[in-house]
Amino acid sequence: MEILTAEQVDTIIESALDVLEQLGMRFLEDESRKILKRAGATVGDDDFMIHFDRGMVRELTALAPAQFSLRARNPAHNLQVGGNKLFFASVSGPAFCSDLDQGRRPGKYAELCDYLKLVQSLNILHQEGGGAFEAMDLPSESRHLDLYLAQLTLLDKNAQANLLGRVRTVDCLEMTAIALGTDRAGLAESPTVMGIVNTNSPRQLDIPMTEAVLELASAAQVACITPFTLSGSMSPATLAGTLVQQTAEVLAVVALAQVVNPGAPVMYGSFSSNVDMQSGAPALGTPEYVRMTIASGQIARALGLPFRSSNTTSSNCVDAQSAYESEMSLWACVLAHTNLVNHAAGWLESGLTASFEKLIVDAEMLQMMVENLRPIEVNEDQLAMDAIAEVAPGGHHFGTSHTLQRYETAFYRPMVSSRQNFESWQEAGSKDTAIRANKIWKTLLAQYEKPPIDPGIEEALGEYAARRKREIAGATS
Repeated sequence: MEILTAEQVDTIIESALDVLEQLGMRFLEDESRKILKRAGATVGDDDFMIHFDRGMVRELTALAPAQFSLRARNPAHNLQVGGNKLFFASVSGPAFCSDLDQGRRPGKYAELCDYLKLVQSLNILHQEGGGAFEAMDLPSESRHLDLYLAQLTLLDKNAQANLLGRVRTVDCLEMTAIALGTDRAGLAESPTVMGIVNTNSPRQLDIPMTEAVLELASAAQVACITPFTLSGSMSPATLAGTLVQQTAEVLAVVALAQVVNPGAPVMYGSFSSNVDMQSGAPALGTPEYVRMTIASGQIARALGLPFRSSNTTSSNCVDAQSAYESEMSLWACVLAHTNLVNHAAGWLESGLTASFEKLIVDAEMLQMMVENLRPIEVNEDQLAMDAIAEVAPGGHHFGTSHTLQRYETAFYRPMVSSRQNFESWQEAGSKDTAIRANKIWKTLLAQYEKPPIDPGIEEALGEYAARRKREIAGATS
C-alpha cells in the first residue's frame, strides 16, 4: 500500500538530506567522529555535531545491500531479508513479564528461558527478538551472556543481539561463531547477528549504540537503525516532519556503517508514532502510527534498504484495547510490506511488559494475517463455480462439494477463539481469550522439545560464558 506519491517520498528524502547538511547529527562517541571526518564529513569540535554532504550520504547509502540472508543455527530457519519477504520477531526489551497466575513482575532468568521455549514452539515466529525481558535476578553486567547461552541452545532460530555497547556486541559475535562451528572470519561470510540500533531522537547517537554499529559493520553483520520518534515530543508534531527527522537519523547512521565497511548490511527502522498531547504519554497502535508505518515502508524502498516496523500497544493487559491496537499495528506492517515485524508477539504496556498470554493472542493474529497474504487465484472456470457452487436459489453453500473440498485449506481455524455455542461455552467455564491463551502457553511449554545441538558446541558456549563472567566480575570488583 502507498499513501505518499513518488514526489512526496522524494521531498521527504531530500528534506532529510537538508537536515543532515544544514543541522547535522550529533555523535557522542569519539572514534565515530574521527571516522566520519576522514570520510569527508564536517565535525564540530565543541558540540560533536556532524554535517554531511548530501552527495556523500547518497553514495554511501547506495552501497548497502537491498537484500541479504540471515543465518540460523538450523538452516531450515534461515531468513531472507528485503524484497517482498516478511518475517515476525518476538517481543524484546521489557523490564517486566506478566501472566494471569502471578501478574506483572520483574522478570527472572528461568521465566525468560520459558519464554524462549515458547518462541521456538510457535512456527509463526521466525526470529527471537533479543530477550523477551530482562532477567533481573542476574547481574546486569553479565546477564547478556546468559541470554546468548539460552538463545543459542534453547532455540535453533535466528535471535537478535543485545547491543548495549561494544562488550555485549562482541560477546554475541563470539558466541554465535561458536554455535555455528566457525570463527569471526566465517561469520563475516554471511550475516547472522542482527540487532536494533536506536538513535536518541532528536538527531543524536549515544556511545553504546555507536560502539555496536562499529562492531557490527566491521564484522559484516546487521544493524537495524531505528529512531524512536514520537510526534509532538521527540520529533515535529506533523507526520511529514517526523518522517523527515526519522529518515535523517537513519541515513546518518547508515553512512557511518558504510564508511566502516562498504556493503555492510543495514535496515531502515521505523518506530514513529504520536503522543497524547494532554499527558505526553506515548500513544501506540494509533491511526498516526499506521500512516507513518506505511509511509516509512515507501521511503525505505525508495532508498533501497530493507524495512523494519513493529507491533505495538499501550494497553496494560490482554484486553480489547491491546487487541485492536496490535491489529492496527500489524495490518500497517503487512500493508507496508515490512520485512521485519519486530515485537510481533507478546508486547504490552508500551513496551514495559512481555506477556505470556499476549504472546499467544498475537500469534493467532499473525496466523490469520498470513492466511490473508495468500494470493487470490482467478480464472473463468473458478469464477463460474464460485457463483453457482451447486446451490439452488435460496439454498446455502455449507453442504456442497465445492465448499467441502476447500474447507480444510481455505479457512483459518483459530487456536484461541471458541467455536462453541453460548451454552457449551458456559459449560466449559465461560473462559475469555486471556484465560484460553493461558492454558495454551502452558500446554506448549509442557510439550517443548529442545532442538538438537552438538554437545561439544554446547559445552564450548558454556565455557565461554563462564570465562567472560569471571573476567567481567574481575573488572568491576
